Amino acid sequence: MIQSRRKSLKKLAAMGAAAFALSASAGIPLAHAAYPEHPINMVVSYGPGGGTDLVARAIAPYIEKYLGNGARIVVLNRPGAGGAIGFAEIARAKPDGYTIGFLNTPNMLTIPLERKAQYHWTDFDLIGNLIDDPDSFAVNANGKIKTLKDLVEYAKAHPGDVTVGTTGIGSDDHLAMLMFEKGTGTKLTHVPYKGAGEVRSAISSGEIMLAAMNIGEVMAYIKGGSPLIDLGVMSDERTDLAPDLPTFKEQGHDIIMASLRGIGAPKGLPEDVSKKLVSAVEQAVNDPGFREQAKKLFVPLRYMGPQDYKAELESDEKMFKQFWKDTPWNE
Repeated sequence: MIQSRRKSLKKLAAMGAAAFALSASAGIPLAHAAYPEHPINMVVSYGPGGGTDLVARAIAPYIEKYLGNGARIVVLNRPGAGGAIGFAEIARAKPDGYTIGFLNTPNMLTIPLERKAQYHWTDFDLIGNLIDDPDSFAVNANGKIKTLKDLVEYAKAHPGDVTVGTTGIGSDDHLAMLMFEKGTGTKLTHVPYKGAGEVRSAISSGEIMLAAMNIGEVMAYIKGGSPLIDLGVMSDERTDLAPDLPTFKEQGHDIIMASLRGIGAPKGLPEDVSKKLVSAVEQAVNDPGFREQAKKLFVPLRYMGPQDYKAELESDEKMFKQFWKDTPWNE
């Protein structure tokens, strides 16, 4: 009885193998499960509680919604080295659509300029940009500095005493600090952290005197109860997030700096997977539910599809290469 059953199973297996070979030789497409078949990892190269982390967790359910097929996204924080650890993890992952992640400028562009990196921005398949967030300076509301003018005067009178928290060497926050030093003839002390959440804790506790952070992050932290005062925004015009907040240019300091936050994947995604991800991200960004959440998080949205995103990165890379040549920022 057992022997007969084994023969039947072997016969069925042989028939299956023959059918597979026949289909392949005849050029008949073989059916396979629709993407995604299992959870997708979304890498955030900064710590929990920062602007990128909050956006990742807010948009993940909407990307799942538009991917369909029971999609599930798991947000993984990989902070350190100014974002290089997370960027490298995304770049070296298998290009199958099951690892995607946030690409933050200028860090993604500046790290390979200042030191040997395990990635370059061209090592990613670009899925779409979500955010364009101008930089700003914030201080503790309980401190002596209340305005940008106060900051300049104090920094000139106390060289090196102003400690500035940023999200790492070569970040938009760090470059903004360098531009401010150069433009005002002051000397500040850089204190790098693994993410904006750590910078918020440091400025709130008095560990540092000044926080260089994106305006969206500062406004969200103020709303959340952090004792912060924003001194100005580094954009051409005032931001809708804080229409009463003057720009640095209005206050006599021609400093423009911002951070793009988009989503990418390892180079070489299958075409059908790439199209599905690009479509899902675009629909997620434009979903009224996500846009309402983004508004509550003080996130300045700016969607760009892969081609426009690529053109923006090419342009920004040229700018940062020139800045590196004129003002090397490695420490």
